[in-house]
Amino acid sequence: MTIKQTAKTDETVPADDLAARITAAYATDGAAVGLGRAVHDDAVLPDAIVQIPLSMMNRHGLIAGATGTGKTVTLQLLAEQLANAGVAVFAADMKGDLSGLMEPGTANDRINERVASLGIDWKPAGRAVTFWSLGGLGEGIPLRASVSSFGPQLLAKVLGANETQRSSLALVFAYADQRQLPLLDLSDLRSLLSYLTGDEGKADLKELGGVSSQTAGVLLRSITELDQQGAEAFFGVPEISIADLLDAGSLHLLELPSVQDRPKLFSTFLMYLLAELFHELPEVGDLDQPKLVFFFDEAHLLFADASKDFVEEVAQTVRLIRSKGVGIFFITQLPDDVPGPVLAQLGNRIQHALRAHTPRDAKALKAAVTTYPNTDDYDLEEDLTRLGTGEAMITILDEKGTPTPVVWTRLAPPTSRIGDPGREKVDAAAKTSTLWSKYATEENRESAEEKLKAKLATAAEAAAKEEGDPGVKEPGGGGVKVEKPAGRAKTKRAPKPQKDEPGVVETVLKSREGRSMINTVLRGVFGILKKS
Repeated sequence: MTIKQTAKTDETVPADDLAARITAAYATDGAAVGLGRAVHDDAVLPDAIVQIPLSMMNRHGLIAGATGTGKTVTLQLLAEQLANAGVAVFAADMKGDLSGLMEPGTANDRINERVASLGIDWKPAGRAVTFWSLGGLGEGIPLRASVSSFGPQLLAKVLGANETQRSSLALVFAYADQRQLPLLDLSDLRSLLSYLTGDEGKADLKELGGVSSQTAGVLLRSITELDQQGAEAFFGVPEISIADLLDAGSLHLLELPSVQDRPKLFSTFLMYLLAELFHELPEVGDLDQPKLVFFFDEAHLLFADASKDFVEEVAQTVRLIRSKGVGIFFITQLPDDVPGPVLAQLGNRIQHALRAHTPRDAKALKAAVTTYPNTDDYDLEEDLTRLGTGEAMITILDEKGTPTPVVWTRLAPPTSRIGDPGREKVDAAAKTSTLWSKYATEENRESAEEKLKAKLATAAEAAAKEEGDPGVKEPGGGGVKVEKPAGRAKTKRAPKPQKDEPGVVETVLKSREGRSMINTVLRGVFGILKKS
């Protein structure tokens, strides 16, 4: 598909000429991603081109609308044009429909009718796609992350941990980082918690200060339950290398049909990838086009039951990652699925039809209207419920960063296939990828589990040797033995702090080791801890 790009002009546009005003408002001097044509009074205006400047694709966006209104097809339209322009694309493929990008589309009556009404050229074309799967569950190259780099805050969200448990988990991660105990998979974290709650690790647990044995036990049970649900497959090495996602014009799809029953895990995993992008990429400022555009489907799953701190961290990442050449589009049903601090960062809005069947829908409809620029061309509250499939109310940022007028847009059809071409084809494409050999086989490296087992074995051997030797010979004493006292000497308990003395937690936090631990926890976005 080719959409004629309209350049800006200095000509004065009559106020009553909607087509001319839309054309002027959406015109660009640089490259653009075509969306479609304006609609007014149910008629398409073929000359009123609606497009997004490529330089504004890193100002993020929202694609919203009720089920069946065309959100996924809109995502597909954007993805193929971005790839054609040399921008890397990463998208979550919830139902497998986006995998149709790998094959050319097929003309039919509906596509022919739409192309004719829009006055555009439409040529079927497929594209090379790299397919990924979480931990190899489903079709695609296995995509994994170590528990350490996943971080305590994201893991706490997956576990449904409360504030106390989140804080405790962060201290446990800091302990592992300081003691050089790599947490690669859930077995490592489970072994560490078992050690800390066991007899051998009680002293270390006490040193952590803010972690009680009860909280550690709750975390241990939660992790065991998560493991039993099959989550172990998601954690491990080799980890994804961000560089493998950034080839110019590459298309990456994370296939999620096989793990739709674990929404909290895969949505949090997508946030992990964003955090990794934030950490790994250098500052580049404003570019003519972004390095990568990230499409975050089913965005409401990320924010469900999220803490205030978590939402603030997401908002900060979205705000700052723009200067690293990354654009993020959130896809969801209702605009209020995305918290206000995050929604405020999304400059490009593509709003498909909303339904007002419930009180919440009606409230969301009114809220959506208030987020759009004022317009005399449309009655937004009514027209948002009248949009047809493949139509949307759009406002974007022009090349100067100014919001454009709201326009009812009939979107162009993708040139690739709409729908899943078949899981067998996806599986075959994944296994023929050059990245398959790099990530297909999980590695078994020495990590926390092995190190703790070795430590416990050494301690047990020393204890057995001590208990089995009734005494030691006095050097030069002619074989005279000095008997050891029976049993181990009891360690005196430290006196309880008085009311005016600092408690254990406060003492630990004020110590040099405590300050070091806190700095480690605070390192990076979402508490992501890098291996030493």
